[in-house]
Amino acid sequence: MKPPITGHDAISRDDMLVHNWRVSQLTRLGITGAVAEVYADCIDWHQIARLVQRGCPPHLALRIVS
Repeated sequence: MKPPITGHDAISRDDMLVHNWRVSQLTRLGITGAVAEVYADCIDWHQIARLVQRGCPPHLALRIVS
């Protein structure tokens, strides 16, 4: 029998769903999937969306926000 997963290894299903949703939002804005995976939980994608909607290239918007 495996011991229970605790600490940083324990990711709830809800947390994973939110993470995946954030990744999808970032990729829709033009951020590559691998980069979106890294930044999804660290930044506010709304700020990036506002910059992109105003004509800022997605990767520059990511640099500005992060």
